[in-house]
Amino acid sequence: MSSEKIGFIGLGNMGHPMAKNLEKAGFDLSVFNRTIEKAEDFKDQSNIAESISELVENSDIIFTILTNDNAVKAVYEEILSLDITGKLFIDMSTISPEVSSEIAKALKIKEASLLDAPVAGSTKPATDGTLIIMVGGDEKDVKRAEPYLEKLGKSIKHLGENGKGLAAKLSVNYFIATIYQGLAETVLFSESQGINRSDMLDIINESASGSGATKVKTPLLTEENYAPTFALDLMLKDILLAKDAGADFPLTKTLIETYQSANDAGFGKDDVIGIINYLKK
Repeated sequence: MSSEKIGFIGLGNMGHPMAKNLEKAGFDLSVFNRTIEKAEDFKDQSNIAESISELVENSDIIFTILTNDNAVKAVYEEILSLDITGKLFIDMSTISPEVSSEIAKALKIKEASLLDAPVAGSTKPATDGTLIIMVGGDEKDVKRAEPYLEKLGKSIKHLGENGKGLAAKLSVNYFIATIYQGLAETVLFSESQGINRSDMLDIINESASGSGATKVKTPLLTEENYAPTFALDLMLKDILLAKDAGADFPLTKTLIETYQSANDAGFGKDDVIGIINYLKK
């Protein structure tokens, strides 16, 4: 077992089960969340830090998983005011590659390192430890992080320098956004032709058009229960990040228009496949 002390900042829908997997693996773990209640069930086996500075001071490797560019910048602004020599930061948030690269440069000046390590997979793979982790950063830092990343994912793909993990994450989410809009439209079209929703989803999932993405959303569509495993407003954020990073294709404008309109119409906190309710209108 490694003697390095692990810190984890951000215990949201994804961060909480990921931190739990590090705890179950027996690592020396400290956690921090601004809403302290989310850390309550770590008190028996792990340390609950009262501040970011306390967590960072008592950790060698620090994971962060936060909602957007602004949240990540705010946390790392605080981190950069501390003595962080020799520490490794692993940011698993989905943010702009540009912001991540800027943070990596600022950490390097302070003799610390950053890996961007966003994930493919939602809350169930996060709980099961079967995420796909896309990593950007130095090879030596990836090697140092591997014992911990292996407890979070089934596949760790080192894709190059800082920012490359995020470039891959935005690419895969761009694709998934097209799948979910296409799936929702297909279900609505088939229903307008008198085809039962469950039958249509069976046909999709048993044919070449089916995928892990369609299968994981089938129960939500059949039960018409859109409690979020990945919220629609987060997908909108990722499509806009992809556009800012250079995605400029015929589908880009359509995706932004649809997801933005669905968010504005009040569907942003539903699961991403809840876009079907906006399209229905």
